[in-house]
Amino acid sequence: MTVARVTEISSSSKKSFEAAVEKGVERACKTLKNVTGAWIKDQEVSIKDGKVDQFIVKMKVSFILNDD
Repeated sequence: MTVARVTEISSSSKKSFEAAVEKGVERACKTLKNVTGAWIKDQEVSIKDGKVDQFIVKMKVSFILNDD
């Protein structure tokens, strides 16, 4: 039997939403073992001086729990 857990994280990038997702997934995989997928829950931007400053994603990351 497999048991999974879902945790919510946010990540940002000055480049793009895609870069923010990649950064978040890379970081999640450093901390969590057995990451199997991610769902992008929300996207937003921060604005500074009338221009997009950062692309921000909120995502739910799924990972399989060990039986240890």
